[in-house]
Amino acid sequence: MTVMDGKDELEDQFVQWREYVRRRPELAESDADELEDHLRDSVDELVTLGLSRDEAFLVAVKRMGGLDDLSREFAREHSERLWKQLMFTGEPGDPVKKNRDLYAMLACATGAAVSIKVPALFGLSLDDIATSLSLFALPWLAGFLLWRRRPAPWVYGVLVALFALGAVVANAYPAGDDSQSIGLIITHLPAALWLVLGLAYVSDDLRSSRRRMDFIRFTGEWFVYLVLMMLGGGVLIAFLYGIFDAIGLHADALIEDWVVPCGIVAAAVVGGWLVEVKQGVIENIAPVLTRLFTPLFTVTLLAYLVVIGWNGRGIEVDRSTLVMFDLLLAVVLGLLLYSLSARDPRAPRGPFDVMQLALVISALLIDALVLYTMAGRIAEYGTTPNNVTAIGQNIVLLVNLAWSAWLLWGFVRRRSGFAAIERWQTLYLPVYAVWFWTVVLILPLVFGFR
Repeated sequence: MTVMDGKDELEDQFVQWREYVRRRPELAESDADELEDHLRDSVDELVTLGLSRDEAFLVAVKRMGGLDDLSREFAREHSERLWKQLMFTGEPGDPVKKNRDLYAMLACATGAAVSIKVPALFGLSLDDIATSLSLFALPWLAGFLLWRRRPAPWVYGVLVALFALGAVVANAYPAGDDSQSIGLIITHLPAALWLVLGLAYVSDDLRSSRRRMDFIRFTGEWFVYLVLMMLGGGVLIAFLYGIFDAIGLHADALIEDWVVPCGIVAAAVVGGWLVEVKQGVIENIAPVLTRLFTPLFTVTLLAYLVVIGWNGRGIEVDRSTLVMFDLLLAVVLGLLLYSLSARDPRAPRGPFDVMQLALVISALLIDALVLYTMAGRIAEYGTTPNNVTAIGQNIVLLVNLAWSAWLLWGFVRRRSGFAAIERWQTLYLPVYAVWFWTVVLILPLVFGFR
């Protein structure tokens, strides 16, 4: 290889590195120039010490540290720019792309707000369309994600077909208002459609487990933003009631029929936009919350197991208890997912990993007791849509947590790597999708819509 060939290969490596740096919206073009100058100086210094160009490049990059560390350092030094980016941010150095994404979001949010009022033209109230509420928000959010991803044409067709299937189930199934089937559709159809939204999110790289993990991160951040917007909306509504009451007008109808429903579906789209444009600018919120609540939940569940052992009493399972334990497993899984999503795969094993293992194992033990009790009640009183859904949901979550506990045990004992845990979580997402669609499509038919 000639010296010129070596220089060309080194320049290719610099180009690839610079493209990687430019993905971070908090680093401006001038920052990338400064970083590249520093990297080149370091490479030249190492070459003079006798390293080859390839070796010098790798060592220099290693010395500079991870890009996230560099990003945080620059964010601290350029705090004014960071706070500006907390609002309108997009592709670095591309104001046209920023504006287009903003306009696309506004169009989709407006579409969601308008669509929620269409049923009122036909004399239908919000109670009449309770099973379809998610269909007025999630397709518009999916549309915004597709605008950003620009996937293959067949992806659009699949998404339209799945959302249409959800609309048919929500409106064509002859389930009565007092049936258990209608409750299952109301609670499980949004979850099924959210995983359909996941297809739109990962449509730019469908086979990538990394993109599926990104969708898990997106879900947590979206939920946090939505809750924050709901809290802000509650303050706004309180002010609306107060200022209209001050002039002797009652704004109840305006708020209940327009502000609340239109605001909720539009907020779903805005929340997705906020997560998209702010990723990488500030630290994700959901993983931070998991660091706070994982120890609290671990101590609580361990204490609960100690109390059960001390009293020697079994768990009394009724409908509300089943719902509570389903939520418990979902929360434990959420804590596990978002702590995994924020963890540096290269970081050494630590006390927090052991705490996660204790949390998962304690949740599994409690759920095993619940499943045992549930099986006895079903044998005694027979099956209903609710108890079949509850026990199935517990089993689906139990399988995930059981294998997660095994992988965590291997990771803590240095028998397996962190990547196996992350890969298991992303591969399990289709299982949730199959289960939710089973509850929505098949169980009502099996039980005759009762």
